[in-house]
Amino acid sequence: MMKMKTMASAPLLTTMAVLAITCLLLAALADAESDRVFPQRTSSEAAVVEWGHSAIISALDGAVATFGPQTSQGASFEVETAPVLANPIDGVGSRKTDGTKDMEMPELLNADEVEGNMLIMTDAAGLSGVAMARIAKISGAAALMVVNSDQDAGDYIYSLEPENAEEAEYAEKHIDIPVIMVSLQAGNVITTAMATTDTKPEIVNRGGALPDRVRLYAGGDRPFFEDAVSKAPVVYLIHNMLNKEECADLIGMANGKYDLVDDTTGIDNYLENTMASEKPGPTANNIERATIWKGGIAGKLIKDIDERISQVTGFPPEHFSDFQINKFTEGSFHDGHYDINPANGIMASINIFLNDVSEDQGGDFIFTHPEDGGRVVIKPTKGLAIVHHNTDEEYNFDKSTRHFEATLKGGYKYVAKKFVYLNPQPNHMRIVLPLMALPFGGKLPRVFVTLHNILIDKYGFETADVYFGKIVTMIPVLLLIIIANMLTHYVTNKLKNDGGAKKEKEEADGKSKKSKSKSKKSD
Repeated sequence: MMKMKTMASAPLLTTMAVLAITCLLLAALADAESDRVFPQRTSSEAAVVEWGHSAIISALDGAVATFGPQTSQGASFEVETAPVLANPIDGVGSRKTDGTKDMEMPELLNADEVEGNMLIMTDAAGLSGVAMARIAKISGAAALMVVNSDQDAGDYIYSLEPENAEEAEYAEKHIDIPVIMVSLQAGNVITTAMATTDTKPEIVNRGGALPDRVRLYAGGDRPFFEDAVSKAPVVYLIHNMLNKEECADLIGMANGKYDLVDDTTGIDNYLENTMASEKPGPTANNIERATIWKGGIAGKLIKDIDERISQVTGFPPEHFSDFQINKFTEGSFHDGHYDINPANGIMASINIFLNDVSEDQGGDFIFTHPEDGGRVVIKPTKGLAIVHHNTDEEYNFDKSTRHFEATLKGGYKYVAKKFVYLNPQPNHMRIVLPLMALPFGGKLPRVFVTLHNILIDKYGFETADVYFGKIVTMIPVLLLIIIANMLTHYVTNKLKNDGGAKKEKEEADGKSKKSKSKSKKSD
């Protein structure tokens, strides 16, 4: 009876297993369908709108429409002229009746003012990109800047496209002016560029605070933004953060300095932001890591990169960590985790891919639980930076920042990581420790990590940091004292030896003279 019961339950168990696997596959497919995959922008559609003089230059990023002149066309794309607000601002206003089609809208009310200039228009009326470009063209504009008016879109912009075959044909025949999209924030920046505290809102709304002239040109290799998540967590991409040579130099700088990350020991490395795994097994799997301590004594390469990151992101370089280089090989992955350091609060993290990884090799950087929708999946692209805030606007920890790096199925992946701390880093972090790491090519001797941990265990984070700073700051002083004593000892011995030798020589010369004198007398 028992045997028959077991045999009868086998098909049931098999059916349940199949159902469970099917559910998991369906869930995975649902996740994949809701994934937002980046990067979506490319350098070929990146444009820059710039104004100002040599001392103060302001600039905005723009996404070029798929129709009209393209960035690859050089002079045909570039425009230098005055910016003018559309009237009505959305190209429509109250002029559209029920029977008016989008592609039949008349020229703007201020067409005379628009003639030969860059038109600024919002997409609030819901017109297609081609319909807006048509209005700009018949109003005499030399270029069109479309402002994304979506209040919830943050800095998100995209390349406008024809919505049907009719629009595509019209654009091909008639749209010969550059068309770009900028974010709502960028639109606010340019419309208030010349405003002062005394400027009235109605003047701004009429375009009275626009720059006198602007220049539109191709972005090329210049860094440009791509918004991924506008809040909870804040995630954005910066294209062309590093060039090919800088990527190669950082990889070369880390060669010979890697250690395999073992986060199962239960020991935190607070100095270099390698925290112990919060689960029984490892979080970082088969990842090699090197922290390159350069700080305030860095050479031109690191200084140039830090300055660029600061200019683009707005984070002050005094808040930066040194670069942490992570090397992934086949089978490497970094499970879900947060960028947290209780000893040194991390406000934001900057991850820069140092090489391309083909799509079939995996290694994606993934945010699992953004509050505004599905997962955010970022493909490894050389020179691309991922910036994510680890805190909210009030500097409280943001739980939605949990992220992981998917399994690398083949080849290599190099990622340069820089942490942005809540507080500016003290001199012992930016000067003394890099000096201690200098003889080892930027790799800090482990004794400093051990000392730091001992002090934290004994005194707690704040007091330990004070003691650690005093101790490591004294080390160069002690070394200088030791070197000075050694030099003093050497010079003293040298003088003694030289003096003794001189005295012996003088005595020898005196004896020689006496013997010669005796010899002459005997002759």
